[in-house]
Amino acid sequence: MTDATNNPLSGLWQPTQLQRLHYGSGSVRKHLLDCLPDENSKAFIITGNSLANKTPLVKDVEKLLVSKHAGTFSKIGEHAPVAALDEATRIVEDDSSVDTVISIGGGSPIDSAKAISYRLHEKTGKWLHHIAIPTTLSASECTMMAGYTESDGVKTGVRAKELVPHVVLYDASFALHTPARLWTSTGLRAMDHAIELLYHPTASEMPARWLCLQSAANLFENLVRYKENPKDEDVITKLQLAAFASLGFLGYNIKGGLGLSHALGYALGSPYGIPHGITSCLTLGHVVKLKSQDSDAATQIARLLPFIGEATSGDAKKDAEKVGDRLLKLVKDLGLDSDLRNYEVGKDQIPVITKRATGQESGDVYNAVEGLVKGLFP
Repeated sequence: MTDATNNPLSGLWQPTQLQRLHYGSGSVRKHLLDCLPDENSKAFIITGNSLANKTPLVKDVEKLLVSKHAGTFSKIGEHAPVAALDEATRIVEDDSSVDTVISIGGGSPIDSAKAISYRLHEKTGKWLHHIAIPTTLSASECTMMAGYTESDGVKTGVRAKELVPHVVLYDASFALHTPARLWTSTGLRAMDHAIELLYHPTASEMPARWLCLQSAANLFENLVRYKENPKDEDVITKLQLAAFASLGFLGYNIKGGLGLSHALGYALGSPYGIPHGITSCLTLGHVVKLKSQDSDAATQIARLLPFIGEATSGDAKKDAEKVGDRLLKLVKDLGLDSDLRNYEVGKDQIPVITKRATGQESGDVYNAVEGLVKGLFP
């Protein structure tokens, strides 16, 4: 891992192992078979129950694969519970012909496919070829991390550079089956990625930050357009590409987690059954306003204003606060949750959430984050 710095402007960007990214309606039908590693490949599908039983998507992929289909596991739930992951891993381990895993869905199936590959490698030394077909905007297909939930409800994970999917297929016709609220809330998750990577101290200036600015601008524009017409496949494709731009140029040289909004998302998400798209709706705008007090972070956040049609004032703190306000407004315009009233989280959990997010029990950072968490209760 190599640092990038802002002053002096210096750094390194190391590309991931991604080999192909296809986008556009029909891309799965047109390109899936060409994306298998060889003509004798056997592919195992990882997905969730809703996609398998309430849409034709998984069966459509199985029909495309024909004899190359080794099986399907469709019990992956939200936040990727470890019990289902254990079961899927055993099935794949028992079939030595499987060299490819195809994940269909949001972050949980994609992360589960990565975790299965990681576990298989630990036992056999073999990594699976991973083809991701995302149906949300959570952008798990972009990273070398695989998160899942332990039996006690706490999110954990594994990471390795070999876990980045080899192929990503963004197919707008698949996304037409995604509920609008899930689509727009995971769009806020992608926005979370873009903005927290933008001010991450070791992010590369190019391509990471440049693409984060474009990603956030695209998300601001096209999430609203999607709400007006959820069937516009070009808008859907633009949002898929914006999700990729939010994390797809992360590279291998980032140190540490993305940022406070993500840390709060993990503290709020799996322990209380709140989807990660919604946690970003709850936290991102407030975190950006808090980060405006940090001059380095504020300078990076303020760069976004011209990309969303706002004039800069020359005062990075004020400009970063304006970005935070625009984010809070976007959440409301999309009709998404801006507080915890719809979730079973008691105020007695405030210190628990704050400690999980900060790793601290007192001090200035703890106090600032505690104030933010208190503000999430109506």
